[in-house]
Amino acid sequence: MQRRTLMLAATAGLAAPSLLWAQAIEKPKLTIAVGGKNLLYYLPLTIAESLGYFKAEGLDVTIVDFAGGSRALQAVIGGSADVVSGAFEHTLNMQAKGQHLRAFVLQGRAPQIVLGINPKTMAGYKTVADLKGKKIGVTAPGSSTNVMANFVLAKAGIKPTDVSIIGVGAGTGAVAAMRSGQIDAMSNLDPVITLLQRSGDLRIVSDTRVVAESDKVFGGPMPAACLYAPQAFIDKNPATVQALTNAIVRANKWIQAAGASDIVKAVPESYLLGDRAVYIDAFLASKGALSPDGMIPDAGAATALRALQSVDETLKDVKFDLPAVYTNDFVKKANAKYPKA
Repeated sequence: MQRRTLMLAATAGLAAPSLLWAQAIEKPKLTIAVGGKNLLYYLPLTIAESLGYFKAEGLDVTIVDFAGGSRALQAVIGGSADVVSGAFEHTLNMQAKGQHLRAFVLQGRAPQIVLGINPKTMAGYKTVADLKGKKIGVTAPGSSTNVMANFVLAKAGIKPTDVSIIGVGAGTGAVAAMRSGQIDAMSNLDPVITLLQRSGDLRIVSDTRVVAESDKVFGGPMPAACLYAPQAFIDKNPATVQALTNAIVRANKWIQAAGASDIVKAVPESYLLGDRAVYIDAFLASKGALSPDGMIPDAGAATALRALQSVDETLKDVKFDLPAVYTNDFVKKANAKYPKA
């Protein structure tokens, strides 16, 4: 009896750490919504998935891809997803509507969005003012690509109602829309931008893949892709949020240390849009805009708000609680756990 008791105690002792660890993750099975998963904008999300970083943190993550960030946002608001991998400024837009969402880990420190014109339909293009009355393709109406387009247009005195915004997605459909002349300009991301630029089907007007240019365009650090979730989800599932943050921070650091060939091997073949060299060029063009450590800049919320207010007059009368739309608490712990890639 004594021997059996000792054996049971030993078994319990071995099982306890595993059991406690499992209990620490409140929601091990969860869904992340994203708008355009193939984009380099969301590369850390893909790397965290493909290299098994989510699984290593005890998570079973399902990633659901949508045509644009606004659709991904709708999924979490509607309850079909737990977390969004999307643009930081959505947290501000939703606060204005009484929805409390909070970003908790950064994937991109600059938007990586490029506004370019179609050389075929706009051969005589000289300035942004020439876009008045034109058709501009974005990933999806209301998405960050739409905001970026509106922001650049506003600087040239063009209102959102002065152009036609058309959703073209973030893949082959966007490429086809540009090449066929269905749109006169495009606000999109890599690898779509690099593919069109290399084939001569796009002329760049504004490029926020370059951090310095992004800071100049927006007047400060403009946080881009991040993971965000309803505040209620974060409050209820802090260990789950920490696990998600750990995985993204590991992915951020792996990307910074990786070569182009490492990246190509780690992403699905479909991401390459049929041209490995284009994807490598796109990665090299965007790498500097990806976050090295997941930290959200403290001035980022104010920069994003200025951008939104410049294109939406109704937001100027709203009193925002900027610290409520982001936190670096989880990122700090993740960096302490994973100081290197």
